[in-house]
Amino acid sequence: MKIAVLFSGGKDSVFAAFVCQSMGWEVVLLTVEPAENSTMFHHPNVKWCRKQAEEMGMEFVSVKVKGKTEDDELEAMKKELASLKVDGVAAGAIESEYQKERVDRIAHELGIRSFAPIWRTGETLLDEQVKYLETYLVAVAAEGLGEGMLTRKFDADFVKYLKGLKPSVSPHLEGGEGETFVSGAPFFSHALKVRKWKRRFDGAAGVAEIERLD
Repeated sequence: MKIAVLFSGGKDSVFAAFVCQSMGWEVVLLTVEPAENSTMFHHPNVKWCRKQAEEMGMEFVSVKVKGKTEDDELEAMKKELASLKVDGVAAGAIESEYQKERVDRIAHELGIRSFAPIWRTGETLLDEQVKYLETYLVAVAAEGLGEGMLTRKFDADFVKYLKGLKPSVSPHLEGGEGETFVSGAPFFSHALKVRKWKRRFDGAAGVAEIERLD
């Protein structure tokens, strides 16, 4: 079975791709490059997704969205999925019905299957991501996540910090509170090294862009 995994380079899509590969499926990573502030697709550092795919030993394709609306993004994804001739599409949704329903709808329209391999895996998933993935926080947009949090490691201490905030922030960061980038994992042929960052913060939200990655 050939599966396209929607791939942003963050902890959830990386783990979803790993699970799909572990099922014995042929995996192609599909990165949708949206306009900024997308509610559907992660955008910081997607230019490095191809490098991650190389380290994961997986086929990679990307599509740039010309429009700025969610409909434009979904239509671009749909066209690319159709051209790939896959049997199914998988997303790294964990608790977000918003994301899952949209992927399910596109799959239904194309007559292919829809998978959410890490759906509702909760604390078990977090434990495994912290243990096995080397992950950086590359975007923040929530109270308690200031400029100083950009580029910090997504580790057990950070998960504990998020849970301790008032109000608490879901450590899955699935509601847009933050975005991540995975630089290493046991299933990477080599760990990637971030050599240079560029940080931008406007007082309420910020992004850390990777300028050099080896």
